[in-house]
Formats: sequence, structure tokens, C-alpha cells
Amino acid sequence: MSNSNDNRVERLSKSNGPKSPEVWGIYDPPTGSAQYVVACPTTKKCALVDIVQGFNPKSFATDKTAFDQIVALVKREGYKVEWVLDTHPHADHLTASSLLAQHYNVPNAIGAKTRKIAELWRDYYNEPDGLKVDEHYTHLFDDGDTFTIGELDVQVMLSTGHTLGSISYVVGDDCALVHDTLMQPDRGTSRCDFPGGSASELWDSIQAIFALGDDVRLFIGHDYANDERQEPQWEATISEHLASNIHVKSGTDRDEWIAKREKRDATLPLPDRMLAALQVNLCAGKLPAREDDGNHYLKMPVNRF
Repeated sequence: MSNSNDNRVERLSKSNGPKSPEVWGIYDPPTGSAQYVVACPTTKKCALVDIVQGFNPKSFATDKTAFDQIVALVKREGYKVEWVLDTHPHADHLTASSLLAQHYNVPNAIGAKTRKIAELWRDYYNEPDGLKVDEHYTHLFDDGDTFTIGELDVQVMLSTGHTLGSISYVVGDDCALVHDTLMQPDRGTSRCDFPGGSASELWDSIQAIFALGDDVRLFIGHDYANDERQEPQWEATISEHLASNIHVKSGTDRDEWIAKREKRDATLPLPDRMLAALQVNLCAGKLPAREDDGNHYLKMPVNRF
């Protein structure tokens, strides 16, 4: 099933059994982001993963378009939200983590090494006493931590490279949400040139993901389509990646891939929302406190990049 509202495609990846989640992917056209509702087929309890808070980089206006779409989907499908999860502090969109956690009165979570990312960005924003991740997220997961969504077991896997604190969520026996590690097989892999990023670590993270097993469904963080494919996609099995991923299929040489990835990343511009987004996302999507005129203001570092 799919639905399009300004190309806001919704698509269900069906459960393959009681230990296999239902996974709704929801596409956000302005940012090319894939957002997820991951549900236990037995209990209908679910987690919301990497949900977008709308942000116009020209006007700096925020919106709740993606939030409203997710809330409507959860209601339509009869799900009960248990968790709001992020895989890392996003550079290309604002997160709706706090908005959703407050709306459903549930915990929100991100990786524990997000604290280290905040340390880096406190310098860029000259906020030595700000960006306190622990104040805004209920849980900060370490590598190997476990929790449940309904009757589904979830394992946290540290997947650094894109950022130094990125984590993947391995859900049930055939699903992993692997964010900005891989793209679709016809697009390859994700960039790793942001502060704290590492091409060698991204390679190692991808290989650890591939070791989960050929039939595991991988759900990625972004898709920008290409000249041959206009419909956004965000799901492929590990066997499909190993067979045809244009960057890291079976037989790819590690050192050759690292050199190509670093060369490609050196040509890429900063995401147009990045400097606005990170100061918000390290606080779980909360805007800075209102000033005495009742408005929110962001800080933008000049000549730092």
C-alpha cells in the first residue's frame, strides 16, 4: 500500500512472522528522508524512528507536516506508540523527537555517544554550557543495549562513520534500521565528512551490518532517486546490497572504497539545514528558549566551514 501527498509516499513492508516487525516507511520530499513506524504484529505496539520536524531553510519557519502524517498513520493502523527513536543527530533536517514524545507521553532515545557529538558542536556554536543531550532524551543507548517494542526484541548496534555516535536498531529477526550508512543499492553509501565522521569506521559499520544475515531487511535514512528511478525507495535486503550495491557489493576492496568515499565527500557541500539543525537536534528537536520578545533565535557560526 502506498499513499502520495506531494510525494509523501507511505509504504508498508509486511511482517514475515511473530518475530518480524511491520515497517511503514514514510518519505519526506523536502529532505529526501525516510521515516519509520516499526510495529509488533502481535501487540500493535510501535516505535517512531527518525521523524522529521519541517524546517524552511530560507524563512527559518518550522512546520508539523511530517508529524501530522505520522500521527494520522498511527491512528489509522491502530498502533500504540511505545518509543520515539533517533539514530543520530541529523544534519539535514530537524527531528520531531520531543514533539512526538510529549504528544504520546513516551520515552525518546538516541545513542550515548551523541554526548561526544555535542562536545564538538559546543565549540562551533560557542555554547560551552549548552547542548546538554541528557536533558532532552530519556534514554541514551550504548552499543549492545536491548529493549522491546511490544513482543519484539531490539538490539542497539553502534554504527559510526557518518557521525561518531550513530546507532542502528536491529528489530526482531529480520529488520535493521541503518540510517546514514547505506543508500539504496543503486546509490551506494552515505557521506562521512562531518566533524567526527570517518570513512574507515563507516566501512567497518557496514560490514558489521552485512554480517546480520542475507535475509535481513535494511531500512536506510535517505533516498534521492536518480535519472533511472524517480520513485523513492528505502528498503533492500542484505543479499541485495551484497549483490548490487554500487559502492560496497561483495568483493569490494576496503582501501579502494575508503579512497573513493573520501574523494567524493571532499566535493560535497554542507547540507543547507545543517548549521540550523544540529543545535536543535542535539536538544531532541527543541528550539532554543524564547527570548524576552517571545521568539526563538538560532546561532549561526560564521567562517567556521
